Amino acid sequence: MSNYSEESILNFLGPYKGNRSAVLRSLQLVQELLGYVPDSALDIIAKNSNVSRAEVYGVFTFYSDFRSTPPAKAVVKVCVAEACQASGSASLISELHDKGYDIHKGNIKDDIQMEQTFCLGNCALGPAAMVNGAPIGRATCAKIFASTSAVTA
Repeated sequence: MSNYSEESILNFLGPYKGNRSAVLRSLQLVQELLGYVPDSALDIIAKNSNVSRAEVYGVFTFYSDFRSTPPAKAVVKVCVAEACQASGSASLISELHDKGYDIHKGNIKDDIQMEQTFCLGNCALGPAAMVNGAPIGRATCAKIFASTSAVTA
């Protein structure tokens, strides 16, 4: 849903009206609804939750999974935590970089957005990656691009 109104978001967040502890859940719901959290939604969530915009912004910026712009068709997260580093994530990242993807900047190329993350909970199968929420163990460029091709084709 790329078109939205304050009223549509407030209706969606209705069950959390006035609930100061529901800021995180409200951000999650807006991102599920729109695919991202536009700047204007921070004000709507603050109003609905009866907290300041600064409190909502603090939660929004603390969690790296929230995005302020629409995502690419395929979002690839590559683990850069210690266990994956020990399993060869540096060479995977280098290979992705050679193909024009910079996971540290989250750039978008060919409808694929590469991002770094610090744990996917798949340490035994490192290096780990995830494509649109689907985990990839013992990740290679070939496995990653095979997963993204179904989404971007």
